[in-house]
Amino acid sequence: MVIAAVALAIAWAYVRRRPFRVEIRGDSMSPTLRSGDWAVATRVGAPRRGQILVLEHPDRPGFEVVKRVVGVQGDLAPDGRPIGADRFWVEGDDPARSTDSRHFGPVARDAIRGRVWVVYWPADRWRVLRSRR
Repeated sequence: MVIAAVALAIAWAYVRRRPFRVEIRGDSMSPTLRSGDWAVATRVGAPRRGQILVLEHPDRPGFEVVKRVVGVQGDLAPDGRPIGADRFWVEGDDPARSTDSRHFGPVARDAIRGRVWVVYWPADRWRVLRSRR
């Protein structure tokens, strides 16, 4: 009975979060993520400041990018306007190499595909990613 309950809990968590792999291309998230890294992301509830997300580029449907949340609802964007409901300001860790909210503005909640939480390849870069504030 206990084994069935544990199996059910694992299956529920898997279906709810639906993990997927992400290949990092480009250096916009250096040094945190490097081109060639492979990571695991899961569906996310409410994104929080500091989390690294996979999102659909607002100007290129179907094209996904990886960026960090630096502003949430109620924060002020760099242009002084408040970030609206279900919108997030995202930026790359390397501003000189990143196309992000500084170019396309806040992103909508429905553009977010998941949260990146672990790098698994290359093996010598394996680590769990923590939110940065």
